[in-house]
Amino acid sequence: MTATAKSVTAGAKGVTAPRSLRRDALLSLPDKGVGVHRRVEPSGFHQWRALSGRSIRAMVREGQLFIAIIAPLVFTIGFYLPLKFVMQIKGIDYAQFLMPIIVLQAMAFTAISASQVAARESANGFTTRLKTMPVSAPAPLTSRMTSSFFRSVVALTAALLFGHVIGFRFSAGFWQAAAFCGFGLLIGVTLSLGADAIGSLAKSPEATSQALALPQLILGMLSCGFVPEEGFPEWIRPFVRNQPISQFSFAMRDMAEGGITASVLLPAALWCAGLLVVCAPLAVWASVRRG
Repeated sequence: MTATAKSVTAGAKGVTAPRSLRRDALLSLPDKGVGVHRRVEPSGFHQWRALSGRSIRAMVREGQLFIAIIAPLVFTIGFYLPLKFVMQIKGIDYAQFLMPIIVLQAMAFTAISASQVAARESANGFTTRLKTMPVSAPAPLTSRMTSSFFRSVVALTAALLFGHVIGFRFSAGFWQAAAFCGFGLLIGVTLSLGADAIGSLAKSPEATSQALALPQLILGMLSCGFVPEEGFPEWIRPFVRNQPISQFSFAMRDMAEGGITASVLLPAALWCAGLLVVCAPLAVWASVRRG
């Protein structure tokens, strides 16, 4: 038996590799009919597909997709009903005002789930196991991001459906609506990359979820996503106005109604690009490092 086949067989004693990866590795066994080795290494695409399928099936089996649907509903009910009439008195259509922060909260919740997946795979040895196999280095991270993106799409769809029920509408045209959805998903991917890195390094699902939930809560509440800037004390308004959650909310609110302008889009785009520049390399390093 070759070393590759032995490494696959040894998975039965520890963390088992995905079925399609084990099948591809076994293709390197000697062909007794001709006395030669047939080495058929799985391509990076096939490895990514196998690992992505494994992650998505695990999400369905463990009920994570159901949670991705329920979370936006909880956010919508929890904030819309208590503040609806107060905002109506001030002349604010609260369904339109609230929708961006509901989407952003859903994306943040998706990122927390991504950190838990990365931490669990690191803690149970699955990540280490993949590094001992002929698996393409980008495959584990890209497969986790694929499953996270899938979860984000589900959460975004649920948030928009619930928003439609309370009265949210896209009034700026198809392309602005597409920009709203695309920008929301981009933020979701960016946050998931950072959360994946934290989960891979911490190796503790409980610790990572607690560490990420607090910043999400603080930045969400101290933003212009739930209430206008005028609702905060004057001394904290500069922070509230300029922090990323508020800037994302401003941009997405304009995309949904009236159309985005360059002056509103630029700060949000810069925040998103800055976070992506930090989170993407960190996620790659955390995924490929050994030890």
